[in-house]
Amino acid sequence: MTGMKLDEKAKGVFVITVTPFKDDGSLDDASTDRVIDFYLEKGATGLTVLGVMGEAPKLTAAESQQYVKRVLARVKGRIPTIVGVSAPGFAAIGELSKSVMDMGAAGVMAGPATTVKTDDQAYAYYEMVAETLGPGIPFCVQDHPLAYGGVQLPVPVMKKIFDNIPTAVMLKHEDWPGPGLNKVAAIRAGLKRRISILSGNGGGLFLPEELSRGCDGAMTGFGYPEMMVDVWKAHSAGNVERAHDLFDAYLPLARYEQQTALGLAVRKYMLMKRGAIATMAIRKPGPKLSPADIADIDRLIARQEKRLKELG
Repeated sequence: MTGMKLDEKAKGVFVITVTPFKDDGSLDDASTDRVIDFYLEKGATGLTVLGVMGEAPKLTAAESQQYVKRVLARVKGRIPTIVGVSAPGFAAIGELSKSVMDMGAAGVMAGPATTVKTDDQAYAYYEMVAETLGPGIPFCVQDHPLAYGGVQLPVPVMKKIFDNIPTAVMLKHEDWPGPGLNKVAAIRAGLKRRISILSGNGGGLFLPEELSRGCDGAMTGFGYPEMMVDVWKAHSAGNVERAHDLFDAYLPLARYEQQTALGLAVRKYMLMKRGAIATMAIRKPGPKLSPADIADIDRLIARQEKRLKELG
């Protein structure tokens, strides 16, 4: 990182933040402060706000601004913060990007428009993103076909984007199911310059393997973000087996959190149980946990704690 501007050297764990709500659906500013403190205490090296699991599409433009301002005020420049700015039109992307950068964001993240159908259209889209943002705003390319209407960003397109657009400095890789791990390795080996590549697969489900293939860390969320931090630290220190052992201790809970319908509710329950947020409220429409779901999670947490003690 250069100052607080995102660059190609970024590494570690950029936690995708949840957006805390009160039971009536309004933004919970006090819980926002608390959960940001929680992420910092657990070792996050960066934050990403207004991501898919941050319920960004459910916020009004004014609420998005309010939330980002609150987060940045709490972070106080201690770690870089990336803001998701994906939107149907470039005017909205440009307006939000300028606003959050003026507030102190380190950079922005954009996924492809769902109207993108060809490789040429994908490259042209990111050319326009760069032109809209201007030379002073670095950005992260989000490769997440499941969240963006199945839009594919194959390796040749990635190579063209990163070789020709200097403000594209980071890739959030979450093309899964798909080319997955081999795609990471191919991108890392095929570019003319170094970029930051972070694993975006939920809960770090493939984190140890992605680190071995060339990822610099993770950009995702989990009710226990310290797992991703500790795995990254162990792997970076060359202790790959320790990284896998730590990952294995959390895997059943990470797997449970990745249920398509319930994932965010599971994560918010765990964060509430850990004191990071006041309620597990999700803005409508959203899932709710049943008593049986909660019993499952509590059992998995207890088993996880037992494994961690045994691991030492």
